[in-house]
Amino acid sequence: MNLNLIAIAMILAMLIPMYEAWRDEDIWQKLLAFASIATKASIIILVVSVLRDDWMIGVVGVIILSVGNAALMLLAHVLKRLSDVSN
Repeated sequence: MNLNLIAIAMILAMLIPMYEAWRDEDIWQKLLAFASIATKASIIILVVSVLRDDWMIGVVGVIILSVGNAALMLLAHVLKRLSDVSN
């Protein structure tokens, strides 16, 4: 029962960066919030995989954790280069 409460608390903690991304207009703050959401979602997937004793779900969580933020960093780099070119 305690692990279910931990999972619920983790889902509630994911709402904080969602609110920040919705509220702020700066693209860098939105990218940071989305990176935080991706990290928290992958950790929630890892917790669920341990609770269910299903390591295939855990592998998916690890892949999201390692590759998901790389795509966001690539997008941030492209946006920075576009802003440098336009100035």
